[in-house]
Amino acid sequence: MSDRLEIQDSTVRELLKEQFPAWSDLPISPVKKSGWDNRTFHLGQDKLVRLPSAQRYAAQVEKEQRWLPKLAPELTVEIPQPLAIGRPSAIYPWHWSIYKWIDGENAEIIQPGKAMDHFAIDIANFLKELQGIDATDGPLAGKHNFYRGASLLVYDEETKGSIIALEDEIDSAKALGLWENCISSIYEGKSVWVHGDFSASNILVRNGSLAAVIDFGSLGVGDPACDLVIAWTFLDKNAEKIFSNKMNMDEDTWLRARGWALWKALISLVALEERASSCGQVQREIIGRVIAA
Repeated sequence: MSDRLEIQDSTVRELLKEQFPAWSDLPISPVKKSGWDNRTFHLGQDKLVRLPSAQRYAAQVEKEQRWLPKLAPELTVEIPQPLAIGRPSAIYPWHWSIYKWIDGENAEIIQPGKAMDHFAIDIANFLKELQGIDATDGPLAGKHNFYRGASLLVYDEETKGSIIALEDEIDSAKALGLWENCISSIYEGKSVWVHGDFSASNILVRNGSLAAVIDFGSLGVGDPACDLVIAWTFLDKNAEKIFSNKMNMDEDTWLRARGWALWKALISLVALEERASSCGQVQREIIGRVIAA
């Protein structure tokens, strides 16, 4: 049984009346793709309301409110701008946020070819900018961001269990061999900022170019490898090479990145009720591609 709250427009309206009455008469409607960790609603023409869907995501709110305004001036790409923070209430149990609305289309619309090659350069530049920002006192990777930027060993048991569960559907021997290599690599560099969920679904484009990066709930400070998985989960082969060259990371960092991509694809596939579905096929393709990389 899911522990996620079903949050309705009426709940958002009541929270606004209670805490931000000046905005309480603005139109409210759910966004088309609300995400997993949060429920998101349009608020008027230029705002959005974002509410954690479960207790384990609640710590993300105050973290984003604190750090996004500090990161934004250091980046040439737009990121979410907090406008206000809501308090826990009798009708909703956690802190929640109001942000400025960012126009753009989900990056998943980008097709292989020159557009994707250009996109690969843009996202590499963004990550390099993010990693170059002073990370002093930043939130170390841990439970608050599901250990993105920390050691892959956190997910060792879960990954191996998934490989066993999928032994009839994937090359389990190669998957296990790769995983063992990945967890043997230890990051010894300086801790840098990581987005933590750097996927096409959290990137916006306008006129085919990178416009914004959103959803920093998994923001943290640590090993940059977790932000490289987009190389296999979205980019085509040519764009992957461009991205890799632009990022200019060492082989061990790319090995750990493959580990992050493998873990996510494995647990996503195991969780599907219909593994023969198109979603299952996508995850199997990612697993095969990561193993072959």
